[in-house]
Amino acid sequence: MTTLSTARSPMKAAPNLAGVPLAGIAAVVAMAVAALALAQSNTTLSVMFLFGAAFGVTLQRARFCFTSAFRDMFLLQDGRIAKAITGAMMVATFGFALVMYTVVPNLAGERFPINAAISPVGWFTLLAGAIFGLGMVLAGGCVSGSCYRIGEGYVGSLVAVLGVVLGFVALGHTWPWWWENVIRFAPRVWLPHSLGWAGAVGLTLALLAGLYLLVLWYEARGGMVWPGARKDSDAVTFGERLTAMRQAVLVRAWPVTAAGVALAVINVAAYLFLRPIGVTGEIMRWADGAAGVVGLGFGSKLATGEDLGACAFPSSAELWTVGLAINLGLIGGSLAAALLSGEFKIRVPRQPVRFAQSLGGGALMGYASGLAAGCTLGAFFAAIPSLSVAGWVFGLGLAIGAYGGVQVIRKLG
Repeated sequence: MTTLSTARSPMKAAPNLAGVPLAGIAAVVAMAVAALALAQSNTTLSVMFLFGAAFGVTLQRARFCFTSAFRDMFLLQDGRIAKAITGAMMVATFGFALVMYTVVPNLAGERFPINAAISPVGWFTLLAGAIFGLGMVLAGGCVSGSCYRIGEGYVGSLVAVLGVVLGFVALGHTWPWWWENVIRFAPRVWLPHSLGWAGAVGLTLALLAGLYLLVLWYEARGGMVWPGARKDSDAVTFGERLTAMRQAVLVRAWPVTAAGVALAVINVAAYLFLRPIGVTGEIMRWADGAAGVVGLGFGSKLATGEDLGACAFPSSAELWTVGLAINLGLIGGSLAAALLSGEFKIRVPRQPVRFAQSLGGGALMGYASGLAAGCTLGAFFAAIPSLSVAGWVFGLGLAIGAYGGVQVIRKLG
């Protein structure tokens, strides 16, 4: 059997106040001020900013990335994050179902719940998942993973997001073909329409439980043993107990299972308030704006309104949108968490080829996100709890693409 260590490399000590880095304290204060400033003009933006921040903190503290879930399964036979994601979607399925039921209690008339992640499904969904899976492994992180790593100081992740922008530009200009020839004929398949509420929720939970067991079996084939979490030494005095608590929350990595549940709860709360967490729609808006500067804008070519339901591409010309609030909150939350834990550091890829790898992988993710109307968050993590068949098809594509990506990075060394 093989035993791997999960300890993080210690960072150089930063100026601190009672053991907490001053830069981290400043970041938390800045986030609070930003939330209060947003609340003065738009409470919805402020709340979604805080949801994004909570998401970013959780991702950073647990090193929680969808890429790691798929890549580590195929590369190391490590299923910890994959199991955490599966468990999180089981929790979210209950929450999403309750929210959606309040909107569409009567399933007559083939109505869809507002803001649920229910997109058209077809062979293009599987293709998009495979392209995205390949891209995220090459880039070293999915779109949300790249965003939170920007907050940690990863330059390669910043390049990957630039690649996502380029991928969106390419998708925007080819979208009319996809729409006219493929996607407009594809159905939006929502399980409650055919199975009822009990059948849809029951089937989804059963499939997720089966997926959990499949990951458990696959992981066990490698004989991997993961060491348990470190235990605090006996804390006697009040100061020692405060130190132990600070170490557990701010310094040590959070257990991925707890983080998965936390992400599910945050996503359900965000949906209850407005809509599930998603990052790619706003990045597509950035891509359209940046491309428009050089005459390559594509917004007028995209499907809007009823064409894609809640997955329609954003078209707001306003600076502040819900998507921008979520994305800035996510990056800011990750930055604050990294500074508080002393893990922030500007990290530049040592090999120039990694820049091309990140850019190319990001471009693949951007194109696939546009094609599937979502990334690992919107088209998978929120889609399956939304009881959408498209989420399962996209997830299968992710597994296929990630497996191919692992073979590529093995050859690249």
